[in-house]
Amino acid sequence: MYGYEKRQRSFRKIIPRWKGSLDNPKLLVFGGTGFIGSHIVTEGVKRGLHVTCVSHKKKIQTNEHLSSILADLNSTESIKSILSKESFEYIIHAGGYIDHTHYKNGGEKVIQQHLNSLYSIVSNLDRTKLKRFIFLGSSDEYGNAKAPQMESIREKPISPYSFAKTAGSHFLQMLHKSENFPATIARLFLTYGPGQDDNRFLPMIIKGCLKDEEFPTSYGEQLRDFCYIQDTVDGIFSMLDSDEAVGEIFNLASGRKISIRSMIDKIVQLVGKGKPIYGQVPYRVGENMELYADITKAKEILNWEPKVSLDEGLKETIQFYKNA
Repeated sequence: MYGYEKRQRSFRKIIPRWKGSLDNPKLLVFGGTGFIGSHIVTEGVKRGLHVTCVSHKKKIQTNEHLSSILADLNSTESIKSILSKESFEYIIHAGGYIDHTHYKNGGEKVIQQHLNSLYSIVSNLDRTKLKRFIFLGSSDEYGNAKAPQMESIREKPISPYSFAKTAGSHFLQMLHKSENFPATIARLFLTYGPGQDDNRFLPMIIKGCLKDEEFPTSYGEQLRDFCYIQDTVDGIFSMLDSDEAVGEIFNLASGRKISIRSMIDKIVQLVGKGKPIYGQVPYRVGENMELYADITKAKEILNWEPKVSLDEGLKETIQFYKNA
């Protein structure tokens, strides 16, 4: 796991302090030791919030600005226990896991776990102080929708995972419209960077190249949108600090498309070695060959746009795995 202390040392730029009006705002992060969640936790502390990290994996080192809770997000009783003890102004739900399992092969469990945890959190939190609830959605919600995908198009989920994310997004929008629940959905495209799990696409490619191994891939014709983790996290915090974001869905992505093959070739070039074997891995059934974002809405409403170039982000990521 990319530890909290190590990540603190890795960021090179100065992060602005929290701009909100609260003196001691409290941020609760579900899934706070995962790849994206752990970067959110670090960023929250840097911006002057008091952050509570909830994870089922492990506790992290704490201090006066950071608390850690070990809990099973699939347990309603665990969630009740957490939310009954303290009220939070801001909650980010970064829990759950990416799983492309088909429905007949365990997909029902994927749906149940993702949605039940969301329902339990929303049903048991104290809304009296709540300013914003951020739910991390996924570009998978768009399914085979035509690219570039924008937030106003109808979702077309093609897997239990993408269905669960879509259902979660619609559930929160329903609550906003019917009960003025302060939800915002961050629809993430392919976020990458230091600390991503080794079994994800880019870490596997980078590690294969660093070892100068042969590794099988698809033909790589898919067009994708990769966004560096710090840009994604900055976008999420822009949602926390914007009243106009309430009730809305925002694509968080680079806004630039690149083929998987070009991405692999770029990594080989930056590492200086690696032997991809194209065409050895079949495409997924129903895979969208063009999944890249229109980020106009985030630019206009959140005043956010990604700042890290692909080359810069890849160099930072490659260096992390060299040192890991």
